[in-house]
Amino acid sequence: MKIGIIGSGIVGQVLAKAFVSEGHNVALGTRDTSKEEVLQFKKENPSVSVGDFGTTASYGDVIVLAIGGAVTLSAIELAGVQNFTNKVVIDATNPISSEPPVNGVLKFFTDYNSSLMEQIQLKLPEAKVVKAFNSVGNALMYKPDFNGVKPTMFICGNDDDAKQAVTSILDTFGWETEDMGKAEAARAIEPLCILWCVPGFINNKWMHAFKLLKK
Repeated sequence: MKIGIIGSGIVGQVLAKAFVSEGHNVALGTRDTSKEEVLQFKKENPSVSVGDFGTTASYGDVIVLAIGGAVTLSAIELAGVQNFTNKVVIDATNPISSEPPVNGVLKFFTDYNSSLMEQIQLKLPEAKVVKAFNSVGNALMYKPDFNGVKPTMFICGNDDDAKQAVTSILDTFGWETEDMGKAEAARAIEPLCILWCVPGFINNKWMHAFKLLKK
């Protein structure tokens, strides 16, 4: 597949390398192609093309949103809403506020009766948005090793075929997938980021993931 990743920070870079490892063609989108860290990434990963958001969104059959939550909607505008039409969009964002965490607990700029994913889907009515990759740190997004136990990635979205496509990607990335239903479920999935981060902020422990146990 052709994968377009919007966002050139660490999450975008990790996912870009992961998709390349699985044999996909990848474009990495950035606001500034001359940034030192972007140039260094391109030097180390010559198979990944680097361009602006619009070029990247146009390129991808699947588009990954790997940017800060506060700038997600503006990044979509820069990328061009029309470039997302009929495409699977993997939403890895979280609505993290600029305020510092309190006793290890992050603040969101949404409330529990809304989600950033729902805002994204409203912004992109012709796209097939699927929430994924938001509830774990970048170091564990690809081939997480928990002594043979697959961690659980919670997803949601309004299009069943798109969710199946994302499930297939997650399977190759080493994850067990749990489909939580429609876009409204992001109201529960996004706050998992807050819970995941608490041990990191409190005890500097970041190498963990969620697992859903079932009978």
